[in-house]
Amino acid sequence: MMKTLISLPAKRILTGLLFSIILASCGHQYAHPHVLIETKYGDIEVEIYPDKAPATCKAFLSYVHQGLYKNSSFYRVLNSDNQASDAPKAELIQGGIWQTNPDKLRTLKGIPHESTKRTGILHKTGTISLAREAPGTANSEFFIVIGDQPGYDSGGANNPDHLGYAAFGRVVRGMDIVMLLYDKPESGQSFDPPIPIYDIKQL
Repeated sequence: MMKTLISLPAKRILTGLLFSIILASCGHQYAHPHVLIETKYGDIEVEIYPDKAPATCKAFLSYVHQGLYKNSSFYRVLNSDNQASDAPKAELIQGGIWQTNPDKLRTLKGIPHESTKRTGILHKTGTISLAREAPGTANSEFFIVIGDQPGYDSGGANNPDHLGYAAFGRVVRGMDIVMLLYDKPESGQSFDPPIPIYDIKQL
């Protein structure tokens, strides 16, 4: 009986192919978690930083895994024309379940506030952050900033308590979609109509 001999270079090629297949079957590998915000007008890919904002990222990913953002929306926009002239300005789009599932929103616990002073994640263009009222009340509602927004950082002027907002990631793909949404029709800081978010999924 003859044995089939495989040369060393061929073995290395086969080993490399097998390794590539295994990696492909495991999906994407990232140093930090990535999520995909699927909207009516295209996808926005976001990288989040659990090493810097652990409580915020843990809560956000839990909402993603629960399917909380299925059929949610971007519903608010701040631009240069729709804010009071004597107030600190900001540019952003805001989304979540506030309009689509308010009953569920009321049941969510607040997340301990992780300020930019603590995390080091500043509100630079494309940063994703949590909307809130008092510190510790943030939950599912999030926003993405357009341009650098230092007023939203710790010590900034855009919140009366000057504690800023909890930034926890940044857009790594789809900033063109963010800008497309930003330019959609609005009335009194509300998108008119709201922009559908089909889902948010972890990659």
